[in-house]
Amino acid sequence: MACASDLSRQLARSAEAVCRHYLPAGHRDGRYWIVGDVHGSKGQSLFVRLKGPDRGKGAAGKWTDAATGEHGDLLDLIGAHCSHLALADTLAEARRFLSLPQHLAAFEDTEPAPRGSPQAAQRLFAASRAIGATIAERYLLTRGIHGVRTERWLRFHPRCWHRRDRDDAADTPSALPALIAAVTDEDGIVTGLQRTWLDPDDCTKARLHRPRRAMGSLLGNGVRFGAAGPVMVFGEGVETMLSLRMVLPRMPMIAGLSANHLAALNLPAALRRLYVARESDASGTMAFAALSERAAASGVELLALVSRLDDFNSDLCAYGADELARHLHSQLVPEDAAHLP
Repeated sequence: MACASDLSRQLARSAEAVCRHYLPAGHRDGRYWIVGDVHGSKGQSLFVRLKGPDRGKGAAGKWTDAATGEHGDLLDLIGAHCSHLALADTLAEARRFLSLPQHLAAFEDTEPAPRGSPQAAQRLFAASRAIGATIAERYLLTRGIHGVRTERWLRFHPRCWHRRDRDDAADTPSALPALIAAVTDEDGIVTGLQRTWLDPDDCTKARLHRPRRAMGSLLGNGVRFGAAGPVMVFGEGVETMLSLRMVLPRMPMIAGLSANHLAALNLPAALRRLYVARESDASGTMAFAALSERAAASGVELLALVSRLDDFNSDLCAYGADELARHLHSQLVPEDAAHLP
């Protein structure tokens, strides 16, 4: 596994991509990326060198904040930006960034990806930033969901393009902040994503006819929380799955984003028991029936989880995590219920 110095050099070789990802409010000026501070605020006091040797004077990736006197390499920048308390967290974040398929792309020179394609989804995910201390994190907090900074496939984009449809107000902005949830296949490759546009004034969903839209290759894939295992939970919505993770944080989960996609999700090879956060509408009932047939054919035990209200996020907001845990207790196999708080 690469050590800190190796990771620092790898990050420096794609310094502009690092800056565009973590500091998207900045801009390139010659050999430098200029932004307000390590948190990505607008301004001109922090300079990141984009080109230069791997080490020594003028090395790529070196940065200085003229306002505070802070300086360092790109590992230091990522650690400060993400508010990490431990170097291990920064190293893990750096490895995650470097594993993205598009991290070395020259953003200005690449051909535009086809609209709605997996490639377009990958580029948008790469251009998004960590969710910590963003409107997206605050939005989820209003829904009773916390602890999302460690969720690998959740991100935030401060100005995500939105195509206005005929039912939106005429003065709808063309770009809004958005919660970005990546859809991946079983190998961890981003194939699509879901955008949830947000109102920057009150951290609620934006006042759009369709505040959520998905793009890319979705069928058979999903938004994953935790690594696949013998016991998992499937469901439709991202917030539904995150609500369940408030009381079952160690149980792997997948959000299919819609009933049709839920019915078509690829069943992991290790899966032996599957809980389905079942929606009570007609499409949810049909999806559960289709998934039941596929699970039976694969030798997978299928069990339904039923919410009190319209979904588990509504339950979490109305009753709190303790009551949600009590409600789930009777629906889980005893050995799985033992994981409840």
